[in-house]
Amino acid sequence: MSEEHYYLELCENPVQFENASSVNNVFFDEANKQVFAVRSGGATGVVVKGPEDKSSVAFRMDDKGEVKCIKFSIGNKILAVQRTPKSVDFINFIPDYPHLEFSQECKMKNASILGFCWTNWNEIVFITDQGIEFYQVLPDKRSLKLLKSQSINVNWYMYCPETAVILLSTTFQGNVLQPFAFKSGTMSKMSKFEIELPVVPKPAKLNLSERDIAVANIYGQLYVMYLKHHSRTTDSPCAEVVLYQLPREGSVKKTNVLKLNTTGKFALNVVDNLVVVHHQSTQTSIIFDIKLREPDCALNVHQPVLPPRSIHPYRIPLTGIGFLTCSVCSPSASGYQWYLQVKLPPTVNLLQDKGKLIDFLLRRRDCKMVILSVCSQMLNGEDKGSLTVVATVFDKLNQVFKEYLEAEQTYTVAMESGPSRGSTARERPVRTQAVIDQSDMYTHVLSSFTEKKDISHKFIIAVLMEYIRSLNQVQITVQHYLYELVIKTLVHHSLFYMLHQFLQYHVLSDSKPLACLLLSLEGTYPAAHQLSLDMLKRLSTANDEIVEVLLSKQQVLGALRFIRSVGGNDNISARKFLDAALQTADQMLFYTIFRFFEQRNLRLRGSPCFNLGEHCEEHVVYFKQVFGEQALMKQATV
Repeated sequence: MSEEHYYLELCENPVQFENASSVNNVFFDEANKQVFAVRSGGATGVVVKGPEDKSSVAFRMDDKGEVKCIKFSIGNKILAVQRTPKSVDFINFIPDYPHLEFSQECKMKNASILGFCWTNWNEIVFITDQGIEFYQVLPDKRSLKLLKSQSINVNWYMYCPETAVILLSTTFQGNVLQPFAFKSGTMSKMSKFEIELPVVPKPAKLNLSERDIAVANIYGQLYVMYLKHHSRTTDSPCAEVVLYQLPREGSVKKTNVLKLNTTGKFALNVVDNLVVVHHQSTQTSIIFDIKLREPDCALNVHQPVLPPRSIHPYRIPLTGIGFLTCSVCSPSASGYQWYLQVKLPPTVNLLQDKGKLIDFLLRRRDCKMVILSVCSQMLNGEDKGSLTVVATVFDKLNQVFKEYLEAEQTYTVAMESGPSRGSTARERPVRTQAVIDQSDMYTHVLSSFTEKKDISHKFIIAVLMEYIRSLNQVQITVQHYLYELVIKTLVHHSLFYMLHQFLQYHVLSDSKPLACLLLSLEGTYPAAHQLSLDMLKRLSTANDEIVEVLLSKQQVLGALRFIRSVGGNDNISARKFLDAALQTADQMLFYTIFRFFEQRNLRLRGSPCFNLGEHCEEHVVYFKQVFGEQALMKQATV
């Protein structure tokens, strides 16, 4: 199967344990993304591996019984090991601290520890069948301090390390869930809620299993995902995933339903804010994006974004015998811990709706080059989209660009004004790959697009103008190089009338670089010279450029009239104008310009003579040679 078929793949660095068959137990710590391989016999050997080889740790500890759970605190500072239902053992891994074990029993009598979670480098929560106990670990004293506890009947629990929220299953059916949030030594009780179980024929009763629940942080919000299996006797027996949003304060709400359109056994992951659902019997996976909302629906019901696909098999190099090909469900994958990632390029051809595709890509991590390739594809070849589709895509990209620019401006203003009383420190906005600016679009899409020989020049110009319209719509200043691209394209196809119209009606905004470009086109399009001068005049800050342009065309009197019209004749350089007049070889023009500056000198300084600093000595000599010394203006006498 081709590479384009797969949009999910296993990452390039699977966690592998040598001699996996000799490992007694393997534990995965989601908070630290670590895998613990435990081998017992005499002393207990432990190998800890993460997604990078440099994070590997190996050590031995006394064999005090079967290890039921083992986890490092954040930063690998303290190790916690549970061997019995009543207590948890601790070992310091902090440099210069004694490498000795100490233990803590749960406080509640007759309670059994179901597990534990680190919420900070020195804070840990015991979850028992009778409640939770929140402790601070004191490594220097080799003891624990109880911070807070809560009595509640617990069937099972789940932990979300990103948000430090523990979810407890309570009641007989297990479908009433009580979340607790932890932060900096505090424990907060959040709103409890009930999972709506499917209806089953009487007298059967259904209990909520932890296998059907997952907790995840999606787009910065905490969700509980419930894998709901309907009875085969119902009208729609297909399974679905129901999402409940858990706010820090306020009631929990059922917000999304993901339609799986099949039955069977499933597993859930969240990758790059996408909910990935794996179907065991077909060995395929589907993905959902809860931000892709269905219209006119209070409770968002979602279909898969893309068709079902299997996960790309991974080839593991083996010394001397080639490669071992592994898929997630293959026996050869034993002894490996995999990380899943989304491949964006294959999604381009699987999602035909370009607007929906751009919405999907803009929310992904490594999206920039894929989005730019979509834009190129949309403008070229068989996949060429209509102008309406092109406009939709441009508007979506520029809206994200505008939001970033506004956030950056707000941050800059806040920094310049200084912190206000009671305000929190403002963080600089992060420029994600979703920010596609004018330079990106020009470099990777538009410049090469305008050079295409097999595309109508009308379509090319329409696309360029559509991008400019989109920028103007969100009030983003259009960069001059985009206008230059339009002008060069119009000139290349000899569309001078259209160019004239664009400039006359200010479709192309005035700028000095644009005026200079027009000047360079005078040989091809003579009217460009006057259009350039008109543009420079409108700019009002380009007087020097206008003078330079006129002098370069030997229009010395025109330059002088212009500078007098804007009131700048008292400050202009006499030498510059006299040089220009001299180059025309027109003696009477030189006489007129020379006489103008003599009169200016007389008016400003009371003498027609030039100052030494004006460096006009050679011009005075020339004037005397041609017209005679008697032609020089005489100084006025009182």
